[in-house]
Amino acid sequence: MKVLILTVGTTRAPLEEALSQHTPEGVVFLASQDTLPVVADLVRDYGDSLRHYTVLLEDAESLLEAYQKALKALRKALEWEATALVADLTGGTKPMAAGLVLALSGRGVVFSYVGGGRRDRETGRVLPGEERLRLLEDPTSRLGLREWAGFTRAWNALNLGMALAELEALRQKPLTPSEERFYGALEEVVRGLMEWDRFQHKEAWHRLRAHLPVALAVAEAWGHGAKVRVLKGLEEGLKHLEKVVAEGDRPSFPLLQDLLANAERRAEVGRYDDALARLYRALELAAEADVHERLGFVLKDPKTWPEGFPEALRERILRPKGLMELLEAAFELDLAFGHQGTLAQRLYGERRRLQGLLARRHQSILAHGTQPVKEEDYRSLLDFLGELDPRLRPLPPWPKF
Repeated sequence: MKVLILTVGTTRAPLEEALSQHTPEGVVFLASQDTLPVVADLVRDYGDSLRHYTVLLEDAESLLEAYQKALKALRKALEWEATALVADLTGGTKPMAAGLVLALSGRGVVFSYVGGGRRDRETGRVLPGEERLRLLEDPTSRLGLREWAGFTRAWNALNLGMALAELEALRQKPLTPSEERFYGALEEVVRGLMEWDRFQHKEAWHRLRAHLPVALAVAEAWGHGAKVRVLKGLEEGLKHLEKVVAEGDRPSFPLLQDLLANAERRAEVGRYDDALARLYRALELAAEADVHERLGFVLKDPKTWPEGFPEALRERILRPKGLMELLEAAFELDLAFGHQGTLAQRLYGERRRLQGLLARRHQSILAHGTQPVKEEDYRSLLDFLGELDPRLRPLPPWPKF
């Protein structure tokens, strides 16, 4: 069904031209009190052959009301299951025309305007019989504004898959060489972030190192402040990612902080069970990273153990019955090597509080129970870790538009 949305002024001729040229099956009139008689005349003459509906503006000079009523007209057209939408902005006041364009731009609507070469000198109106309909391209479609808006919404919501899809759609538009360079590089940046979010740190670092400077250079050349700010923020984050990659497979505090940042991203989108599960692993990793940093070996890799390693702790470290047993074994290991007040020992010293904070994790569907985790359950444990040691705080979040 083809639907025409028509702003109505006091002159009937251009409206008839739009109706005859577009031949819609339905028409939604945007009219004011002053122009209702024109609508009545058109309905009388054309109403038998097409579906019609009138949206009335109380103030034809209000841009806000024109915008709101144009959206209402769009909803009516969609109720009719319109497969083609045309909006003619010839009639009515200038605020009505402006509100119509503001409301319907980027929504797949074709705009039209009835003009003409010969006009009345006194009124400026097109002379009868000289009307010419002109189709107007929606500039937001050519410029990809709708896709860019969708991209930024998806990016800010951490929906990287949708962000990538919006970029791919945007790249189907006619682009200048610099636009092609920017959006192509930005695609690879998003792919790099997706790898980063999957803990594929090396692949993420290679992608971002190669393509982030390209996107940033173009954004700076354009002088686009928001793009520059976000990409510079990522550039700072790349320094942290490089530290994670440099550590390789060894347990480290950069890896731990990255894991905590990953948990924060899960929590931000409401996936608290996933987020709390990551904090549980972070507690183990904290003990492992602390031992590796101070003693120089990997806690769970016997091949790296030095002479004098307490064999009595072997099974409790390699196959612990739970987190607390691992922390207790790390506590005793530090004593054996003459270390006191270590992070592992402080964690074990807080075992009663930890057990209370982890109770909700054990009841989680992703652990041993059937109860969903709440935000406060996750936040309580994250706050505890950050208060215990600054190294147990997440990396800064990715910047947003």
